[in-house]
Amino acid sequence: MPMLDYTRGKAEMNFFGISGFGLWQPASEVSHCCFSATSDRRGSWYIGRGTTASFLLFSSMFGGLVVPSNSPHLRKSGSRPVVSDLDASDVENGVEENLLHPLEPNGLRGAAPMNTTAIMPSPVLLWRFKVLMFLVWGFICCKTGWGSVMRMSADKRDLFLYEAFLYYNPLLLVTLMVWLWGINLWFFAQAGINYAKIFDLEQNHLTYREIWKCATWMTIIVPTSMTAYLYLYSHGEVSYAASQPVILYAAVVMILIFPFDIFYLSSRYCFLRTLWRIVFPLQAISFSDFFLADILTSMPKVFSDLERSVCRMVHRQVATIAWLEADSVCGSHSVAIPLVLVLPYLFRLFQCLRQYKDTGEKTTLLNALKYSTAVPVIFLSALKYHVLADRWTNFYRPLWLLSSVVNSLYSFYWDVTRDWDLSGFTRIFKFTKPHFCSHLLHGRLWVYFWVIGSNLVLRCTWTYKLSAHLRHNYLTVFTIAALEIFRRFQWIFFRVENEWNKMNSKSHIQLSAIEIPNEGEKLLDSVNRNV
Repeated sequence: MPMLDYTRGKAEMNFFGISGFGLWQPASEVSHCCFSATSDRRGSWYIGRGTTASFLLFSSMFGGLVVPSNSPHLRKSGSRPVVSDLDASDVENGVEENLLHPLEPNGLRGAAPMNTTAIMPSPVLLWRFKVLMFLVWGFICCKTGWGSVMRMSADKRDLFLYEAFLYYNPLLLVTLMVWLWGINLWFFAQAGINYAKIFDLEQNHLTYREIWKCATWMTIIVPTSMTAYLYLYSHGEVSYAASQPVILYAAVVMILIFPFDIFYLSSRYCFLRTLWRIVFPLQAISFSDFFLADILTSMPKVFSDLERSVCRMVHRQVATIAWLEADSVCGSHSVAIPLVLVLPYLFRLFQCLRQYKDTGEKTTLLNALKYSTAVPVIFLSALKYHVLADRWTNFYRPLWLLSSVVNSLYSFYWDVTRDWDLSGFTRIFKFTKPHFCSHLLHGRLWVYFWVIGSNLVLRCTWTYKLSAHLRHNYLTVFTIAALEIFRRFQWIFFRVENEWNKMNSKSHIQLSAIEIPNEGEKLLDSVNRNV
């Protein structure tokens, strides 16, 4: 690091340029910076008439770093390091030779040069500051939202929260899924599993850090919009409150379809292309196609609430009481609800039929049968609002219970025996480097008991959410929907590992098939040479 001269006086310079910062100012405008920069005939620059602190402060303002002494922007004039970045023409612009000031303080000549350090906050300090700001933001949102709810009368409070959850519940569940997907990718990266090859992703695919960054912004934006909706509605600004979910939904759609190369364009395009292939399975089904479709089968509540939210936005029923009529177009008895709930299962059913057409494997038909068992659960539940009460209790309700049991047990059986490979201890939690999570999860018997037991329980409770006539308690339904997303999060670990093992076994078989002819050719060559 260059040393500074503690001489006094005004800065005498015609222009100012510091090692690539691109700052050009008249001397009169920078004289207050407490240092000067002058040049000799060789174009070498000296810094003087200031203090070390002022130079460090100025450098940190324009780059955050002090230029090290071995930087290409530092040259030697004699035996002393000087700041140099100008050509010979700059030396002739009125800078006199008698203004040279060596870069050594008068009182520190002969002393060892100071070590160069980056004037940057510690990453740990930055992380703590971000966490503090996040907690402050969360406290403000909770306090504002709770105060807004308490302003409502007791008879309208539940309806008010029910409507608010209806609009923001889908995006909150999607945010939870994005957070958990980032955790999945982190485990894959630590275990050395090439998930980009499994999903056929491009080289510039999103890593777990970028996934978490997206989830962080979603965590901030969605609750903030919800808080604004509660606050404006409780304070009588109904029109402004109604605009909050509309603006949020419009922003999500615009970000997804934005055609310019920002906001991870290639990843957004890949996601939308996969959705298109799921809706219209007109080509061979890839692993990423039915993997995403399986995830969508865990989120029918998201699609159902999205349909009702968009319906109320189109019919201008947001922040009104028109939707309270159950038989209205956007009411809870609408026939559109079971139709939307069944869509993810139909998409997956058609994918299985397409796979059978391409491969002829009979297991794909059994898989299609599994998804078809969800259809009676959904439509029999919806019949409660369209048949007599006695007819529902004596006939349709027993059928609904039977179909629910069949769907839950069949899905559980397929998870354990087909989607997962539990023949031995999984290596999905075996990290390439020692880690606490790997020590806690890898090779532990309790992990398998937990995964199998929780999968069975959550498969059965999932029926609660598929049934339209059990969806009036919004907090219970939200909790069950979140637990189903957590169940899918666990499922992803073992499903991806199973696919990774299949890919490795196929590559091993292909490699063996290539090596066998080579060995035969070598044997034939040796025989010919002996002959």
